[in-house]
Amino acid sequence: MNHFVTTNNIQLHVLEKPGTEPTLLLAHGLTANAACFGALMAALPCRVLAVDLRGRGQSDAPVSGYTMPDHAADLIGLLDALELDQVILGGHSFGGLLTVYTAVHHPQRVRQCIVLDAGLMHPQVRELISPSLARLGQTYPSWEVYREAIKAVPYWHGQWDDDIEAYYRADVRVHGDSTVTPIPKPATIAEAAGKGLDYNWLELMARLHQPTLLLNGTEAYGAPGTPAVMPRELAEQTAAIIPHCQLVPIPGNHITMLFGDNARLMAQAIVEFVGKNENE
Repeated sequence: MNHFVTTNNIQLHVLEKPGTEPTLLLAHGLTANAACFGALMAALPCRVLAVDLRGRGQSDAPVSGYTMPDHAADLIGLLDALELDQVILGGHSFGGLLTVYTAVHHPQRVRQCIVLDAGLMHPQVRELISPSLARLGQTYPSWEVYREAIKAVPYWHGQWDDDIEAYYRADVRVHGDSTVTPIPKPATIAEAAGKGLDYNWLELMARLHQPTLLLNGTEAYGAPGTPAVMPRELAEQTAAIIPHCQLVPIPGNHITMLFGDNARLMAQAIVEFVGKNENE
């Protein structure tokens, strides 16, 4: 199920999977969209909402307004519009940092946090994610050409399935001449990465008092020998900074952890974590 919610003078596109309470709201990574959570949503028994952040997917793309407070206000506005007093909040990469920021500044709205591969990152993280950024602002002759270019990116390691294909179909706008362009605009992502990440994350993570599950993709993000986006030692340091944090390693890298059997393993870890903390 997908629908649109108006908040903060923009429309946000939301994917929804019905299920048991409590509701889990998921926010994607820097250049991603809500469809990246398709495999995870299908594997979870709870109600799950996944939102296209402003400027991504089918959500509106204002000219400016991509700071963490802007994104957090969108999430809180979404909860207000859906009459949700409190949710479990989760996010991947940029969305994981947004989860931390939102939970710290709006603690009454967030009961637990699910952070997917976010926190203290490898010092070369911008270089590691550069293949993902390189597609932005480009025009491709067709969807098929775009898909083959994405398949060839080293971090997929040959992995591909229907959920990955659906994620990338949601990433592009198809034009009348069959050419395609990625939806996120370079200027939008530059503002989100610049203004949106310019915070003292050590201090914010130390103020995160909700029970938090940190899921860490353990494998190389690229060719053999490439480091993980969040190496295990940095994941352990992140978990030590957050007051009530459980760290669970997940097979796969920063992106492949979201798909296939890895998504099902994440769902299992989330169910166990939520159940344990709901009963305490």
